[in-house]
Amino acid sequence: MKQILITGIGSGLGAALAKAYLERGDKVYAIGREFPKQFDHYNHFFFFPYNLSQTFLINSDIQPFIRNHSFDIVILNAGVLGEIATLGQTDLSAIKDVMELNVWANKELIDTLGSYATVKQIVGISSGAAVNGSKGWGAYSLSKSALNMLLKIYAKELPQIHFTALAPGVIKTPMTDHIIEKVDDEKFPSAKKLKEGYIQTPEEAAKNLLFVIPKLLDYESGSFVDIREM
Repeated sequence: MKQILITGIGSGLGAALAKAYLERGDKVYAIGREFPKQFDHYNHFFFFPYNLSQTFLINSDIQPFIRNHSFDIVILNAGVLGEIATLGQTDLSAIKDVMELNVWANKELIDTLGSYATVKQIVGISSGAAVNGSKGWGAYSLSKSALNMLLKIYAKELPQIHFTALAPGVIKTPMTDHIIEKVDDEKFPSAKKLKEGYIQTPEEAAKNLLFVIPKLLDYESGSFVDIREM
């Protein structure tokens, strides 16, 4: 039985990963905004309600939840898309909001884990957007690119932990639903490409990740890995 910590389990990939690990018999520790009722019958599911955008309180609030635990895998999944718009039309405050959750919350969480818990492997859920630089994805792309570098630096500073930034492929989530339903794909060609490509269910993606995550240990710590290129 492994001990897994996952952030952002309200829906999509996070919820599917939590369920997959629980059904495999592992202990799952989860951080999210609201308790997911689908997990209330698992006696090895432990939940801490928290809005990770409140980065200034992460260390003090979350430390009792993770203190003295030994986690085999930590999956930094919580994230936000932000508005699909050109950078020139995106308010700096909106970019800062995306960075707060996608980057700085993870920085604070890694620091807290490094001080109060033992961790073998940390996987940050990244995206192809981190390297593609597509029109309209400015805030999200900047945040995921910064996440990649954050994990690369921590790989040097915390060599006892193996870090990977992992792009899991396109997954059906509230994020992709928004792009499909709301984003003008003539104005933003990358949205059209997403709509026309294959979109995994969260369950498919979770099954793939359970298989892939142990293999990430074969890559240099701090690497960015796209699951579609493995």
